[in-house]
Amino acid sequence: MKNQKKAMFFALIAVAMWSTVATAFKVTLSYFAPIQMLLVATGSTILLLAIACYRQKKLPLLKPYFLKQPLYYLLLGLLNPCFYYLILFEAYDLLPAQQAQSLNYTWAITLSILAVPFLGHKLTTKDLLAIALAYSGALIIATKGDLLTLDFNNPWGVFLALLSTLIWALYWILNAKNSGDSIVSLLLCFLLAFPAIIIATSIMSDFNLVAWQGWLGAIYIGLFEMGFAFIAWVTALRYAENTAKISNLIFISPFVSLLLLNMIIDEAIYPATIVGLVFIVAGLLIQQMKK
Repeated sequence: MKNQKKAMFFALIAVAMWSTVATAFKVTLSYFAPIQMLLVATGSTILLLAIACYRQKKLPLLKPYFLKQPLYYLLLGLLNPCFYYLILFEAYDLLPAQQAQSLNYTWAITLSILAVPFLGHKLTTKDLLAIALAYSGALIIATKGDLLTLDFNNPWGVFLALLSTLIWALYWILNAKNSGDSIVSLLLCFLLAFPAIIIATSIMSDFNLVAWQGWLGAIYIGLFEMGFAFIAWVTALRYAENTAKISNLIFISPFVSLLLLNMIIDEAIYPATIVGLVFIVAGLLIQQMKK
Protein backbone atom coordinates (compact mmCIF):
# COMPACT_ATOMS: atom_id res chain seq x y z
CA MET A 1 0.00 0.00 0.00
CA LYS A 2 1.14 3.53 -0.78
CA ASN A 3 1.94 5.68 2.23
CA GLN A 4 3.76 8.97 1.62
CA LYS A 5 4.61 9.48 5.32
CA LYS A 6 6.30 6.09 5.52
CA ALA A 7 8.04 6.82 2.23
CA MET A 8 9.43 10.09 3.59
CA PHE A 9 10.53 8.35 6.80
CA PHE A 10 12.53 5.64 5.01
CA ALA A 11 13.92 8.13 2.49
CA LEU A 12 15.20 10.40 5.27
CA ILE A 13 16.83 7.39 6.94
CA ALA A 14 18.64 6.59 3.68
CA VAL A 15 19.70 10.23 3.22
CA ALA A 16 20.98 10.39 6.81
CA MET A 17 23.10 7.28 6.22
CA TRP A 18 24.49 8.55 2.92
CA SER A 19 25.37 11.86 4.60
CA THR A 20 27.82 10.10 6.93
CA VAL A 21 29.70 7.94 4.44
CA ALA A 22 32.17 10.53 3.11
CA THR A 23 33.44 10.97 6.66
CA ALA A 24 33.46 7.19 7.19
CA PHE A 25 35.41 6.68 3.97
CA LYS A 26 38.09 9.18 4.93
CA VAL A 27 38.48 7.95 8.50
CA THR A 28 38.68 4.27 7.47
CA LEU A 29 41.27 5.01 4.77
CA SER A 30 43.59 6.14 7.56
CA TYR A 31 43.80 2.49 8.67
CA PHE A 32 43.01 0.34 5.63
CA ALA A 33 44.03 0.46 1.97
CA PRO A 34 41.09 1.03 -0.41
CA ILE A 35 40.96 -2.64 -1.47
CA GLN A 36 41.11 -3.81 2.17
CA MET A 37 38.25 -1.47 3.02
CA LEU A 38 36.25 -2.84 0.09
CA LEU A 39 36.92 -6.44 1.20
CA VAL A 40 35.55 -5.95 4.72
CA ALA A 41 32.69 -3.68 3.60
CA THR A 42 31.54 -6.13 0.92
CA GLY A 43 31.62 -9.05 3.37
CA SER A 44 29.51 -7.02 5.81
CA THR A 45 26.98 -6.14 3.10
CA ILE A 46 26.68 -9.77 2.02
CA LEU A 47 25.86 -10.80 5.59
CA LEU A 48 23.25 -8.04 5.95
CA LEU A 49 21.56 -8.71 2.61
CA ALA A 50 21.54 -12.46 3.26
CA ILE A 51 19.76 -11.88 6.58
CA ALA A 52 17.26 -9.54 4.87
CA CYS A 53 16.56 -12.11 2.13
CA TYR A 54 16.24 -14.91 4.71
CA ARG A 55 13.70 -12.93 6.72
CA GLN A 56 11.71 -12.28 3.54
CA LYS A 57 12.05 -15.95 2.48
CA LYS A 58 13.78 -14.92 -0.74
CA LEU A 59 17.08 -16.79 -0.45
CA PRO A 60 15.83 -19.63 -2.73
CA LEU A 61 15.59 -17.07 -5.55
CA LEU A 62 19.39 -16.75 -5.75
CA LYS A 63 19.94 -19.98 -7.67
CA PRO A 64 17.30 -19.51 -10.41
CA TYR A 65 18.35 -15.87 -10.86
CA PHE A 66 21.96 -16.93 -11.40
CA LEU A 67 21.18 -19.90 -13.64
CA LYS A 68 18.95 -17.76 -15.85
CA GLN A 69 21.52 -14.97 -16.42
CA PRO A 70 24.96 -15.93 -15.01
CA LEU A 71 27.08 -13.61 -17.17
CA TYR A 72 24.68 -10.71 -16.68
CA TYR A 73 24.88 -10.90 -12.88
CA LEU A 74 28.64 -11.46 -13.00
CA LEU A 75 29.04 -8.27 -15.04
CA LEU A 76 26.80 -6.34 -12.65
CA GLY A 77 28.83 -7.66 -9.70
CA LEU A 78 32.12 -6.60 -11.29
CA LEU A 79 30.71 -3.11 -11.86
CA ASN A 80 29.17 -2.88 -8.37
CA PRO A 81 30.71 -3.40 -5.87
CA CYS A 82 34.03 -4.40 -7.44
CA PHE A 83 35.10 -1.64 -9.85
CA TYR A 84 32.84 1.17 -8.65
CA TYR A 85 33.73 1.14 -4.98
CA LEU A 86 37.41 0.36 -5.52
CA ILE A 87 37.81 3.33 -7.86
CA LEU A 88 35.70 5.55 -5.59
CA PHE A 89 37.76 4.58 -2.51
CA GLU A 90 40.98 5.26 -4.43
CA ALA A 91 39.62 8.72 -5.31
CA TYR A 92 38.82 9.40 -1.65
CA ASP A 93 42.33 8.28 -0.75
CA LEU A 94 43.85 10.88 -3.09
CA LEU A 95 41.46 13.81 -2.75
CA PRO A 96 39.89 15.79 0.09
CA ALA A 97 36.62 14.03 0.91
CA GLN A 98 34.59 17.12 -0.06
CA GLN A 99 36.00 16.99 -3.60
CA ALA A 100 35.58 13.25 -4.13
CA GLN A 101 32.03 13.33 -2.76
CA SER A 102 30.92 16.34 -4.79
CA LEU A 103 32.39 15.02 -8.05
CA ASN A 104 30.68 11.68 -7.42
CA TYR A 105 27.31 13.45 -7.35
CA THR A 106 27.56 14.08 -11.10
CA TRP A 107 26.76 10.40 -11.77
CA ALA A 108 23.12 11.17 -12.59
CA ILE A 109 24.29 13.58 -15.29
CA THR A 110 26.65 10.91 -16.62
CA LEU A 111 23.67 8.56 -16.68
CA SER A 112 21.68 10.91 -18.90
CA ILE A 113 24.61 11.10 -21.34
CA LEU A 114 25.12 7.31 -21.46
CA ALA A 115 21.39 6.81 -21.96
CA VAL A 116 21.75 8.32 -25.43
CA PRO A 117 23.88 5.54 -26.99
CA PHE A 118 22.72 2.70 -24.72
CA LEU A 119 19.00 3.36 -24.36
CA GLY A 120 18.29 5.50 -27.41
CA HIS A 121 17.32 8.57 -25.40
CA LYS A 122 17.61 12.07 -26.85
CA LEU A 123 19.15 15.01 -25.02
CA THR A 124 16.73 17.90 -24.60
CA THR A 125 17.62 21.54 -24.03
CA LYS A 126 16.90 20.94 -20.36
CA ASP A 127 19.38 18.04 -20.32
CA LEU A 128 22.08 20.10 -22.02
CA LEU A 129 21.62 22.91 -19.49
CA ALA A 130 21.82 20.39 -16.62
CA ILE A 131 25.01 18.89 -18.10
CA ALA A 132 26.60 22.34 -18.52
CA LEU A 133 25.77 23.35 -14.94
CA ALA A 134 26.86 20.06 -13.36
CA TYR A 135 30.21 19.82 -15.13
CA SER A 136 30.88 23.52 -14.58
CA GLY A 137 30.41 22.78 -10.89
CA ALA A 138 32.73 19.77 -11.16
CA LEU A 139 35.38 21.98 -12.79
CA ILE A 140 35.04 24.60 -10.04
CA ILE A 141 35.49 21.92 -7.38
CA ALA A 142 38.38 20.14 -9.11
CA THR A 143 40.36 23.39 -9.55
CA LYS A 144 39.29 24.86 -6.18
CA GLY A 145 37.86 27.78 -8.13
CA ASP A 146 41.05 28.51 -10.10
CA LEU A 147 39.34 28.30 -13.49
CA LEU A 148 41.71 30.61 -15.37
CA THR A 149 44.81 28.45 -14.87
CA LEU A 150 42.91 25.12 -14.68
CA ASP A 151 45.32 24.03 -11.94
CA PHE A 152 44.27 20.55 -10.78
CA ASN A 153 45.94 19.70 -7.45
CA ASN A 154 45.47 15.99 -8.03
CA PRO A 155 44.36 15.25 -11.60
CA TRP A 156 44.53 11.47 -11.11
CA GLY A 157 42.20 11.67 -8.11
CA VAL A 158 39.78 13.86 -10.09
CA PHE A 159 39.91 11.39 -12.99
CA LEU A 160 39.12 8.46 -10.68
CA ALA A 161 36.21 10.32 -9.03
CA LEU A 162 34.67 11.06 -12.45
CA LEU A 163 35.43 7.53 -13.69
CA SER A 164 33.44 6.17 -10.73
CA THR A 165 30.40 8.12 -11.97
CA LEU A 166 30.78 6.49 -15.38
CA ILE A 167 30.86 2.99 -13.88
CA TRP A 168 27.95 3.71 -11.54
CA ALA A 169 25.84 5.10 -14.40
CA LEU A 170 26.69 2.08 -16.57
CA TYR A 171 25.68 -0.23 -13.72
CA TRP A 172 22.25 1.40 -13.48
CA ILE A 173 21.73 1.30 -17.24
CA LEU A 174 22.38 -2.45 -17.23
CA ASN A 175 20.36 -2.87 -14.05
CA ALA A 176 17.37 -1.18 -15.70
CA LYS A 177 16.87 -4.40 -17.67
CA ASN A 178 16.67 -6.45 -14.47
CA SER A 179 13.13 -7.47 -13.58
CA GLY A 180 14.15 -9.48 -10.50
CA ASP A 181 13.79 -8.56 -6.84
CA SER A 182 16.17 -5.65 -6.13
CA ILE A 183 17.57 -6.93 -2.82
CA VAL A 184 18.06 -10.51 -4.07
CA SER A 185 19.76 -9.18 -7.21
CA LEU A 186 22.09 -6.96 -5.20
CA LEU A 187 23.02 -9.88 -2.92
CA LEU A 188 23.81 -12.02 -5.96
CA CYS A 189 26.00 -9.27 -7.41
CA PHE A 190 27.95 -8.95 -4.16
CA LEU A 191 28.37 -12.72 -3.81
CA LEU A 192 29.73 -13.04 -7.35
CA ALA A 193 32.08 -10.07 -6.86
CA PHE A 194 33.50 -11.21 -3.51
CA PRO A 195 35.99 -13.81 -4.89
CA ALA A 196 37.37 -11.20 -7.30
CA ILE A 197 37.78 -8.74 -4.42
CA ILE A 198 39.64 -11.38 -2.37
CA ILE A 199 42.02 -12.02 -5.29
CA ALA A 200 42.49 -8.27 -5.85
CA THR A 201 43.32 -7.81 -2.16
CA SER A 202 46.09 -10.41 -2.37
CA ILE A 203 47.54 -8.66 -5.43
CA MET A 204 47.09 -4.99 -4.54
CA SER A 205 47.62 -5.15 -0.78
CA ASP A 206 47.53 -7.88 1.89
CA PHE A 207 45.28 -9.38 4.56
CA ASN A 208 47.09 -7.70 7.46
CA LEU A 209 43.89 -6.15 8.82
CA VAL A 210 44.89 -5.48 12.42
CA ALA A 211 43.52 -1.98 13.12
CA TRP A 212 40.18 -2.25 14.92
CA GLN A 213 39.34 1.29 13.77
CA GLY A 214 39.61 0.11 10.16
CA TRP A 215 37.34 -2.86 10.85
CA LEU A 216 34.78 -0.65 12.58
CA GLY A 217 34.76 1.87 9.72
CA ALA A 218 34.63 -0.72 6.93
CA ILE A 219 31.82 -2.67 8.63
CA TYR A 220 29.92 0.60 9.08
CA ILE A 221 30.34 1.37 5.36
CA GLY A 222 29.22 -2.13 4.38
CA LEU A 223 26.17 -2.07 6.63
CA PHE A 224 25.00 1.49 6.15
CA GLU A 225 26.31 2.83 2.81
CA MET A 226 25.99 -0.38 0.81
CA GLY A 227 23.28 -2.19 2.77
CA PHE A 228 20.75 -0.48 5.05
CA ALA A 229 20.64 2.72 2.96
CA PHE A 230 19.80 0.73 -0.18
CA ILE A 231 17.08 -1.25 1.61
CA ALA A 232 15.62 1.94 3.12
CA TRP A 233 15.63 3.70 -0.26
CA VAL A 234 13.96 0.78 -2.04
CA THR A 235 11.35 0.65 0.73
CA ALA A 236 10.75 4.40 0.41
CA LEU A 237 10.16 4.11 -3.33
CA ARG A 238 7.78 1.20 -2.77
CA TYR A 239 5.65 3.28 -0.38
CA ALA A 240 5.93 6.56 -2.33
CA GLU A 241 2.85 8.20 -3.79
CA ASN A 242 5.06 10.91 -5.32
CA THR A 243 8.55 9.66 -6.21
CA ALA A 244 9.76 13.13 -7.24
CA LYS A 245 9.34 14.44 -3.69
CA ILE A 246 11.27 11.44 -2.39
CA SER A 247 14.03 11.75 -4.98
CA ASN A 248 14.57 15.44 -4.20
CA LEU A 249 15.49 14.58 -0.61
CA ILE A 250 18.80 13.20 -1.85
CA PHE A 251 20.03 16.75 -2.47
CA ILE A 252 20.16 17.33 1.29
CA SER A 253 22.88 14.72 1.64
CA PRO A 254 25.97 16.45 0.15
CA PHE A 255 25.50 19.60 2.22
CA VAL A 256 24.98 17.67 5.46
CA SER A 257 28.02 15.62 4.52
CA LEU A 258 30.17 18.76 4.20
CA LEU A 259 29.07 19.83 7.67
CA LEU A 260 30.00 16.43 9.13
CA LEU A 261 33.39 16.45 7.39
CA ASN A 262 34.15 19.79 9.00
CA MET A 263 32.85 18.83 12.45
CA ILE A 264 34.22 15.27 12.74
CA ILE A 265 37.51 15.18 10.84
CA ASP A 266 38.10 18.95 10.82
CA GLU A 267 38.36 19.16 7.02
CA ALA A 268 38.30 22.82 6.01
CA ILE A 269 35.55 23.35 3.46
CA TYR A 270 36.70 25.34 0.42
CA PRO A 271 34.34 28.09 -0.79
CA ALA A 272 34.79 26.66 -4.31
CA THR A 273 33.37 23.32 -3.11
CA ILE A 274 30.16 24.97 -1.94
CA VAL A 275 29.82 27.00 -5.16
CA GLY A 276 30.55 23.97 -7.32
CA LEU A 277 28.15 21.80 -5.37
CA VAL A 278 25.39 24.38 -5.84
CA PHE A 279 26.02 24.22 -9.60
CA ILE A 280 25.86 20.40 -9.56
CA VAL A 281 22.67 20.29 -7.49
CA ALA A 282 21.09 22.97 -9.70
CA GLY A 283 21.87 20.84 -12.73
CA LEU A 284 20.37 17.76 -11.11
CA LEU A 285 17.23 19.65 -10.10
CA ILE A 286 16.77 21.03 -13.62
CA GLN A 287 17.17 17.51 -14.98
CA GLN A 288 14.35 16.32 -12.70
CA MET A 289 11.95 19.14 -13.56
CA LYS A 290 8.96 18.27 -15.68
CA LYS A 291 8.55 20.04 -18.99
